[in-house]
Order: sequence, then structure tokens, then C-alpha cells
Amino acid sequence: MSQLENKTFDQKITRRDLIKLFGATAVAGTGIFGASKQAFAKSAAHVVVLGGGVGGSTFAKYLRFADPDVKITIIEQEPEYITCLRSNDVIVGMHTLDELTFNLNTVSSKYHINVIIDKVVGADFDKKTVRTQKGQTVSYDKLVVSPGIDFKFEDYEGYDAELAAGDFPHAYKAGPQTLKLREQLLAMPQGGTAIIAPPQNPFRCPPGPYERASFFAEHFKKHNPTAKLIVLDPKDRFTKDVPFKKAWERLYGYKSDNSLIEWVSGSEGGRVVRLDAATKTVETDGGDFKADVINIIPNQRAGVLAQKLGLTNSSGWCPIERNTMESSIQKEVYVLGDSSIADAMPKSGYSANSQAKVCAQAVADTLKGQTPGTAIYSNVCYSLAGENYGVSIAAIYEVRDGLIQPKGKSAGVSPITEKTAQPILEAVYQKNWQREFVKDVFS
Repeated sequence: MSQLENKTFDQKITRRDLIKLFGATAVAGTGIFGASKQAFAKSAAHVVVLGGGVGGSTFAKYLRFADPDVKITIIEQEPEYITCLRSNDVIVGMHTLDELTFNLNTVSSKYHINVIIDKVVGADFDKKTVRTQKGQTVSYDKLVVSPGIDFKFEDYEGYDAELAAGDFPHAYKAGPQTLKLREQLLAMPQGGTAIIAPPQNPFRCPPGPYERASFFAEHFKKHNPTAKLIVLDPKDRFTKDVPFKKAWERLYGYKSDNSLIEWVSGSEGGRVVRLDAATKTVETDGGDFKADVINIIPNQRAGVLAQKLGLTNSSGWCPIERNTMESSIQKEVYVLGDSSIADAMPKSGYSANSQAKVCAQAVADTLKGQTPGTAIYSNVCYSLAGENYGVSIAAIYEVRDGLIQPKGKSAGVSPITEKTAQPILEAVYQKNWQREFVKDVFS
């Protein structure tokens, strides 16, 4: 039983508890199980992982811990991976993209994992093979897919991928669009208006748009105090909305006459339906809004590869067996991270990391002819409502009644207190957590 599970659920789980748990997990993954230094036997099972981001990289590493002799290959389209974690910081200059950029060199060399940099273009599930753009055919015994997300531009009249790559970046996959949005924020005229339009649920990193809104407001407070941000939301609630709104009140005058942030909920007509790029006007259910900077974060679905391989259902996401992450559509194929239907678990980096570890053990057990155990998952998410103002959410999840649900009273959000040190400490925890998290994934 984990440190957190040993606590009675009547007790509040502190951020220190979570840091301890994560740190223990990271340490447990170094040196306890040594990867075999010998050549793998020809008869050894071959597990192929499509995608070398958080889910795929974590899975490969932890499968090596669980089985020193299995052959593992990661096929990743890009030689480098930019984490979405802390990419909002780049927009306001608290980080650079270089600081968020990782590769698979350490995972490959340290854990004896083969890495192929190529694009997967298809699979034959009967023959258990995948095909790449460069003409390789790779056979597998088990296939793990961690393909991230895709955007539903068709939900917005007048908005498309071309505009997102140009003057209307969504910046919800870290990279060039992140830098473009930063340029636009810095170039805003004094007294100008910006719009952030979050997507409908479910979507990657549920607190992300609201952290971004906070950073915009903090930037305005320092550099453009007569500017204003309008958040046009299709929802009436959002993740961590209570501590976020309290932070907005304390820091940015939310709900006052001089507020730097206005939040328009779905019931108030906040859903965006159309973009007029020529006039920089957004049409919503409640009327039109004109702005100098428009950041529409589109509705989302499972990554393109998951769609191409036929792993999605009518929801646009990938159904899975809850205790193993095995696809409900294709046996011996597993789906990790944002693309999966994980019920109450948010689509977060930490969720993908937790799912990958459960899946790695399940795959190892199955290859050894053993029955996988009952899954326990976890999620921790730290966000910043300002450079030195943190808010967080955490939960332990179990499989109950056929769904992934919070365990007992484990779920919790930052409480609202008058202790001025609390949000400052939460911000410190966020920065430390991110640093340890990427170590667990990529080294």
C-alpha cells in the first residue's frame, strides 16, 4: 500500500505527501531492476511503443524495470519532444522552449530500448506489424499507443489549422505556436483586449487555459494595466475554478470595476461558434467580441494515429480496459494518456505517467502468463495563478463499478485560506514537481 493510501481518508493529503510519494516512485525506478546487458534472446517478446512522449517514454522505462529481458522499441515521429508542462510559462517569459525540450537518448541507452525516429503510417493487427513512412515493417507481440490529441477545428466556423499556424495560434501543443502567442502578447497595444476561448470537456490539461488566463492578467498588471482579458468559455465550471477565481480576485481585481479578467460562462453565452479573421472578431452564443489577440483552444479528440488505426469509438476517444489500459477494440494493443477514455482521470501528463506504469506492469504480467492485478492510479496537477501563486489538485483512483473513480476522499483541491504563505509554497511545489517529473519520464 502506498504512503497516501496508508493515510486515513478523513485526513487532508498535503502537497508534501504528494511530493514524497512522487519522489519515492522516482527513486524506486532507478537501480532496483537492472536492464539486461546481454543481447536479447531471439525468442524474447517484442513490445513496440508508438509515441515517445510522457506516456510512451514512461511505459518503456517501467516495462524495462518489470522485465529485464523483453525487447522494447519506441517509434517516435520527432527527434525531440517539447513538454506541454510549463509551456504557458514560455508565453510570459518565465521559461524557454529549450528548457522544456527532451529526447529519448537517455531512456534508449540507459534502459536498452531501441528508438526509431519515423512516422507510423499503418498497422496490421492480424499480422501484428506496424509500417513506417520510411518503409520499415516492425513486428510486435504487444503494441502500446500513446498518440496525444487532435483538434476539432470543424467546431468553429472560420477557424482552421492554417489560421492556427498563422495569426491565431492555439498554442496547445508546445512549439512555434507558443512563441507566436508570446509575440502577440508582447505586441498588444496599451489598453487592448485579448480573448482566450477554452475548449469543451474533455480536453488535455483541464487547468491549462485558466493558468494561461492568469499569466495574461499578470502580464497586463505589470506592463499594460489598462488592457483586459476576456475568457469565453463553453462551460459553467472548470477544474480548480474556486481557487483560481479567488486568486483572480486577490491579484487581478476579478469581479471589480477594474478587473483585468472577465470570465463569460457557457450559460452566459460564452461558447465560441465563429471566428472572423479579417476583423479579429469572435462570435459566441451571446454575441460578438472584438480583440487584438485571439487565442481559441479548440475542442479535442484522440490523436490522429489513434483515429487512423481504428482505436477510437463514436466519442472520438479510445475505449480501454480499466485495469490494464488495453484497447477495448483491439486485443494486445494498449492506449495511454490523453487519447484514452479514463473516466474521472483528467487528461494530464501525470495521468499518462501513472497509466503507463500500471500498463507496463500489466504487459509484463501478461507476457509471463500471469493475471494483471487491480489498478490504482494517481494524478497530481500544480498550476500557477501568478508567478508566485500556486493552486493544485490531486487524487488517487481505483477501478470501481467498471469505471476509474476517485478512491475514498482522496481527491482534493487547494483550500481557500488567509495564509499568505500557502499559495507561495504551492508555487514552489509546482516548480519542484515539474523538475522531478520530467526526470522520472526522460532519465
